[in-house]
Amino acid sequence: MSFWAGRRVMVTGGGGFLGTAVVARLRASGATEIFVPRSADYNLITAEGIARALADGRPALVIHLAAVVGGIGANRENPGRFFYKNAVMGIQLMEQSRLAGVQKFVQIGTVCSYPKFTPVPFREDDLWNGYPEETNAPYGLAKKMLLVQGHAYREQYGFNVIHLIPVNLYGPGDNFDPASSHVIPALIKKCVDAIERGEDQIEVWGTGAASREFLYVDDAAEGIVLAAEKYDAAEPVNLGTGQEITIRDLVALITGQTAFEGEVRWDPTKPDGQPRRGLDTTRARERFGFVAGTSLELGLKKTVEWYKNANERLTPP
Repeated sequence: MSFWAGRRVMVTGGGGFLGTAVVARLRASGATEIFVPRSADYNLITAEGIARALADGRPALVIHLAAVVGGIGANRENPGRFFYKNAVMGIQLMEQSRLAGVQKFVQIGTVCSYPKFTPVPFREDDLWNGYPEETNAPYGLAKKMLLVQGHAYREQYGFNVIHLIPVNLYGPGDNFDPASSHVIPALIKKCVDAIERGEDQIEVWGTGAASREFLYVDDAAEGIVLAAEKYDAAEPVNLGTGQEITIRDLVALITGQTAFEGEVRWDPTKPDGQPRRGLDTTRARERFGFVAGTSLELGLKKTVEWYKNANERLTPP
């Protein structure tokens, strides 16, 4: 029998970018009883909305993906909203899941919880060695408090909470809105739009010296579902590829994938964000066998193709 056969699962944020991939992975793994509470029907910022979702979904396992999130610009403009909504939603959902008899709670954290100057590769034990990078600290700390809550609930109530820390995600279906998108979709949109408009330059924030690690969305979904099935320990677990790249080199990859041949103008008055990001992925590999299988080059190719096709559908004749 599959672990997932007959097991009722609630996936918050299941209609979003990562959530869609997780739901697809659950179905491929044998899950048939999947409940996705939609924001139009259930306001998960409120106790009442959460209670109704749990009553209607009756889950044995909750995967909490829902989040209020964005890139550097969105984080700078919405620190209070990002802190409050992510903290309140997660805290109430975990508490009410415990009270409702949920057997396992899978909390999705964020790489933004790591200290600003964490040595690369980031190891899970480094989480408490400093304050997060300032532009996304409120969001990162809100998620970090859910790690504390999970540990406390495990100790006092025996509640099985696991905490996963995915690195920056990307892939088809990502958010390409320039007001809130992350770096990869933002760069792809800039390059594709510039080509379509006949423009010979794009502007990129920062100096290009910062580094990031990127995880293809389908790989992230695989890691989350594997952990939900096989991992039951208290220690947080990184989900990533273990491959770091500078933003300057990333821009070169994306301009190549999109065939943009114009000038890249860097704006050093804008923030680089955290200086470096690269994860140690040993724990995920050893504890539940997760190894990301999609190279950055292949993932970017699929993402660029998806965006071009989506853009053509949305562009009026």
